Amino acid sequence: MTAKKDQMKKIAAEKAVSYLKSNSIIGLGTGSTVYFALELISKLIADNKLVNIKGIPSSKATEELAVKFNIPLTSLDENPFIDINIDGADEVDSDLYLIKGGGGALLKEKIIAQASKTNIIMVDESKLSHSLGDKFYLPVEVFPFAIGSETEFIKKLGMNPKIRIKNNSAFITDQGNYIIDIHCGKIQNVKELSDILHSRAGIAEHGLFIDLTNILVIGKESGAEIKFNKNI
Repeated sequence: MTAKKDQMKKIAAEKAVSYLKSNSIIGLGTGSTVYFALELISKLIADNKLVNIKGIPSSKATEELAVKFNIPLTSLDENPFIDINIDGADEVDSDLYLIKGGGGALLKEKIIAQASKTNIIMVDESKLSHSLGDKFYLPVEVFPFAIGSETEFIKKLGMNPKIRIKNNSAFITDQGNYIIDIHCGKIQNVKELSDILHSRAGIAEHGLFIDLTNILVIGKESGAEIKFNKNI
């Protein structure tokens, strides 16, 4: 199954990268599908099919990969507006709302998405869902000072929060924050939950990405399926 998934991710990445153009600023997401996209971008640069592009990475991991693949980089300070952003997702519903943050880069990923003129999301078909929360937990990035209070607040909402653990200790984001993974099941009202979480000062950001996907590329064994968001 992993080989099949990787093939579908490669199909999605190839289609997404086909939207990139020379002389542009590109947002570089984080995750396994983005890895395949970076490989393709590197080859296009080497073949002079993609010239004068600069990427803005959403994580230290992506930055390291981009350097490895000889992809020129820049920053939001130097280029506050991004032409096109390519990223993955952990779950996608029929409204093209997303859950992101499985890799722990949700804060920078959302900043880059909001700064981008066009957002292209690449997924394999296993990430499609009727309702967010059906297949994936909801990551929430929390300031260390507030980890106790925000954990209890989420419990009072009737959900099951767990501090993310990696290598037997709390996972720390690139920004020095913690991640709380909320095992909430089907989310009845995505926008309402988004507003509730945004109202909390101790929460830096959450993994609900609403009205940010312009193009969804779905990798399938039969090829790539494209969905355009007509609402944004």
